[in-house]
Amino acid sequence: MPIVAAATILTIVPAHADPFTVTYEAAGVQNTTASFDYVGVENFDGLTTGTGESFTTSYGTTASSAYQMSGAYSGVQINAADQYGGAGGTGKYAVTFSSAGYTLMLSSTNTTTGLAAPIDYFGFWLSALDAGNQVSFYKGTTLVYSFSPADVDALLGSQSAYLGNPNAPFKGYNKDQPYVFLNFYDTAGSFNKIVFSESPADGGYESDNQTVGYYTDQTGTVVPEPGSVALFGVGVVGLGFMWTRRHSKNASVFHLTDDAFTEAHPTWAVSGALY
Repeated sequence: MPIVAAATILTIVPAHADPFTVTYEAAGVQNTTASFDYVGVENFDGLTTGTGESFTTSYGTTASSAYQMSGAYSGVQINAADQYGGAGGTGKYAVTFSSAGYTLMLSSTNTTTGLAAPIDYFGFWLSALDAGNQVSFYKGTTLVYSFSPADVDALLGSQSAYLGNPNAPFKGYNKDQPYVFLNFYDTAGSFNKIVFSESPADGGYESDNQTVGYYTDQTGTVVPEPGSVALFGVGVVGLGFMWTRRHSKNASVFHLTDDAFTEAHPTWAVSGALY
């Protein structure tokens, strides 16, 4: 439905190399609902548990796919599902307990042309969120965006539907910590490196169903950045509603925080599929 705001809005662009939009999915949803030109998922279930692991994934893509993606992980710990992580309560998940964290190098290729293809989306199921969970996005050696959990914790820390592990056999464990799927959309560029770290050390940074792609529509509820927007007047539409964005440069848009709002067209992206 159309988004209308009867207010004067001042936008202050945060100090990042690229503007990102971050959204979160509905409680209990453990995959993205965004739409993509191409996308793939790593759920870590085929890996051996252990610390300091390094491996490469194709995110379910092959040489016969329209786009072939690759992710090279370095220094990640793989755990079996427990109260802290593991989407669906089964399989395995990625975690780090250190400030050095682990690194993910990304690439994508158009298999028809042989040319590199951009990646502008990353999402994952964040479980047992704590104050030390940090994630940073890079293009080469340039930091383009960094995100800390404070905003998500402030939004979801009082929403009981997000608190505690939602999956049997661990349902209800860690009842004071949010479990949520996060979407990260680079709205003006692309990235090829991601670093997960735990700083300050307040537990571990657990994640699963890590999803990579090139999005066409955004979904989820917006996580506003502190100080990025000042709202004046009356009749202000609150932040935190379901919305989407198309890549079309000709789309009619309404700017708020880092990105644009358009009509909502929720669609489902199947986990592990390539579009």
